[in-house]
Amino acid sequence: MTHDPAEYLRRAADLKRFSRRQFLAGSVLGAALAADLGVTRLIQRQRDEMEILRVRDDAAERRFPAAGWFLFPGYKTSWEEAVWIVNSLRPALAARGRMAAVGYSNRGLDPAEITAAVYRYIRNHQLRRVYFYGHSFGGMLAVQVAAALRERGVAVEFILLDSSPCTRQDVLDRRMFEGVVFLYDAGYRIPSVLRGGYELGERIVNRNERSWHTVLDQTLEQLSPLAPSSVLIQSESSYIYHFDPLRFNGGLGETRMAFIGNPDDETVDYAAARNRWKDLFPQNLVSNDLVTEGARPAHASPQWNPRIYQRTVSEVLRRFSPAPLGGGRKVVY
Repeated sequence: MTHDPAEYLRRAADLKRFSRRQFLAGSVLGAALAADLGVTRLIQRQRDEMEILRVRDDAAERRFPAAGWFLFPGYKTSWEEAVWIVNSLRPALAARGRMAAVGYSNRGLDPAEITAAVYRYIRNHQLRRVYFYGHSFGGMLAVQVAAALRERGVAVEFILLDSSPCTRQDVLDRRMFEGVVFLYDAGYRIPSVLRGGYELGERIVNRNERSWHTVLDQTLEQLSPLAPSSVLIQSESSYIYHFDPLRFNGGLGETRMAFIGNPDDETVDYAAARNRWKDLFPQNLVSNDLVTEGARPAHASPQWNPRIYQRTVSEVLRRFSPAPLGGGRKVVY
């Protein structure tokens, strides 16, 4: 230990500089976190009400004024990503009708509320031909909404299932959301301010199921103010877990369905889901053999692989859904 006064002064000066740097760094970090939480609260409060997100395409709307698509987004898909997915599929979808995406409410997934909103949109835009695109778990929801609309006199003409599980047994990573479902069904809601830490903890617990790179990517994704609320994610997990396709078997009338997917899918068991949809909806499923081969990631990724998906979706529609000629079947309300 030194007794040199000059050394004491040098150490004191270093400590002062170090503390100042720490203070400034901490202040900047705290300000950034406060700003993030403030923007998050604002954006998520604005999305408390679900919304049908119109994706404008003037040419499609002029050509097919009475025909329209609805995209049902997948697990943890934000409003922005839902619109991105529709735009990625635009060349294929716009050859059949105008386009919209369902923006889920941050208060939680409510199929009855979604059905009512889709029904109002169909009436307001006087759609006579209606098509659904089910992105991942959105295919489950699309089937339920189609059955509910039929009870109101609206026939959905076509449902395209993109890598959609038919039951929770088709999900390869069930442990990831079983704990979430347990808490949600018991009445516990995870506040959105914990969304990043909660996502990280959930993934570390199931570390053996994914790489650290994937853990980091998925955690950072949920830190975005645009990410769905934690309550919405919990409710989506519960929906997947409790979904019973047998409730809707026989309830789709003449609605045609097609399943597309990728044998390399690491999120949904491609073969199991493909066969289950066929077995449970034999009167509706017209195709399950077209694949999105070469897509990366392999699971429901039109936004990352637009050319592959445009080609596959166009082929499905060419085979099984003739393009409207400006008219269509009359919808009874």
